[in-house]
This record gives sequence, C-alpha cells and structure tokens, in this order.
Amino acid sequence: MDKEVLSRLKNAGLLSDQTHDLGYVGTGSYALNRIISGKYDQGIPIGMITQFHGESSTSKTVFITHILKEAQAAGHYTLLVDSENAYNSVFATSLGIDPKKLIYAAPEHLEDCFKVMEDTILAIRETDKTTPIVIAYDSIAVSPSKAEAEAEGYEGNNMVGAIRAKATGACLRKINPLMRKHNVALVIINQIRNKIGVMFGSPDTPAAGGKSLEYYLGVNIKCISNKTSDLLKNDSKRIIGVQGRLRNTKNKCSIPFGETSFKLLFDVGIDPYEGLLESLVMDDIVQSPSKGWYEYKSEKFRKSAFYEELPKPDTYLELKKEIGLLQP
Repeated sequence: MDKEVLSRLKNAGLLSDQTHDLGYVGTGSYALNRIISGKYDQGIPIGMITQFHGESSTSKTVFITHILKEAQAAGHYTLLVDSENAYNSVFATSLGIDPKKLIYAAPEHLEDCFKVMEDTILAIRETDKTTPIVIAYDSIAVSPSKAEAEAEGYEGNNMVGAIRAKATGACLRKINPLMRKHNVALVIINQIRNKIGVMFGSPDTPAAGGKSLEYYLGVNIKCISNKTSDLLKNDSKRIIGVQGRLRNTKNKCSIPFGETSFKLLFDVGIDPYEGLLESLVMDDIVQSPSKGWYEYKSEKFRKSAFYEELPKPDTYLELKKEIGLLQP
C-alpha cells in the first residue's frame, strides 16, 4: 500500500493496524466464557455491547454482578446504571462487589441512562486514557424514553414500541462509537415478554429496543429458567437456588448458538464450574468412552466426582492449565 495515500487519509487506515482484541471480562461461569469468547478464561468482549435477556427471575442481574466483580478484580472502572432502583450494597457485597469502587446512577429516563454512561466515560478519560471501563445497565426494559413518559396515556398506547425503539436507536448510535474508542464494555439487561395470540413460532419478544438494539449487539445471551422445575432445594426441601440454560443467540467474537447450563446458589452466587464438563466433552478435551464415565489423559472419573474435586486447588492441575484456569 502506498504510504503517501495513507498519509492523506484522516479517518481511515489499514485493517492490519487496527486493534481488534481489546480484552475480555469474565462472567463468573467458565462454560459461559467459552461460548462467548471461545476460551474458558475470557468472557464478554471489551469494545462491544453484550445483552443478557430473559424472563424475570432468570439470574440476569446476578450475571452482571459477577461481571462487575471480575472487572473490579482486574482493576477496571465499573459503573452500574440501575433504572430498576432495586440494587443495593448489601446484595452487591454478598457477591463480592466492592461498593466503594462501583460508580452508581439511577436515572429516570432512557436518554438519561445513556447520558450518564457517556459522561462517565469522558470524565474518566480526562485523566486515565487506557484502563478499561465496564458498564452494566439494569435494565433497558423499564427505562421509558422521555417521549413515552410525556405522552398522554402512553401505558396503553399502541405506538409505545415504536417510540421506544426510535429512542433506543438514537442513544445506541451515539454510545456505540465510544465502546472501542475508549476501551469500554457495556452489558445490558433486557426482559422477555410474550406476544398475545401467537399460535406458531416463538411468542417471546424483547421488552425494549426492538431491532435497533439487536443490530448493535456484539453478544446476545438468552437466560432460560423455569420458576418451578428449576428450583434447587436442600435436604430439608428449602429453596437454596435456581438452575437453567444460557443460549448464545448472537456472537461477533466466536461461534454463535452455543448453549450451556448455569447454577445459582443464593448465598454464594453463580457456580463457576457448572456446565464445564459437558463443554470439555464437546471440545474433545475430555472423552466419554462409556455412559456415566469420563476420561482425561487416561484418568477416568464420574461426573459427580469431577464436580466435587474440581474446585479444590490441588486437583486436575494439568486440565486447569490446558484450559487457562491456571497460569502455566
């Protein structure tokens, strides 16, 4: 390529000179890290927008809390935009968040939520040009645009969806260029609601953003959990957590449409190892020579023994090194 031509270009350059991998932030689940980034020790991408969407009580808020926790552990800036006004320091601290390092805002309107994000990014970059910024937005579904809030009787207005989608698109067009330019990861929570009268196909529809939000997403994760059959109980029949599935419906980082399981224990948080064995088998790192048995480099074991021993620091060291859970 002619260097003289390149020198005259103000807003363009060679693709080979661009930085595409700005890093990742762990999700709290090694199997989820794998279906998003392709590696067990990575996670959501910095420089892109990630969405967790699903019905209520499917652990979406817990996942973004784990992401904020991982971001703080890595020394990143963290911001929580809480339009639901339901987040508190007791909950955050119980899952490992340092509330003294978490910037918090609870704006009323959609536009104000994105304005807080933009202002925070630019304020940080005045003094720190490089440290990653991780922003969690909980949730876009309950943030009315200013036009919705001001419209007479907007709750029953058939144009609400169109108004929300238009406002969301305008906000995303402004915030999206800041993601890669300023080393930012944005994680959005969205809710799923059912379309009335749908007989064929999926009745699920995102509660906010419409197609405009989908176009801007780098990663889209659907959280699936049944509020009755997926409850976890102890020996005393007391409910201690929930389990479910995570489905990757869009992915610009790795292969899309991956799926894994998750387990949430209320007093601990997300189980980081849930779904890992099944993922290792799919990657042919671990083999399953016969029903109920697994094998890693001639060592045979049962599923229950694997999950019981894996969290211990001195077990499966070679396997942990191979998949990046231990430094070689």
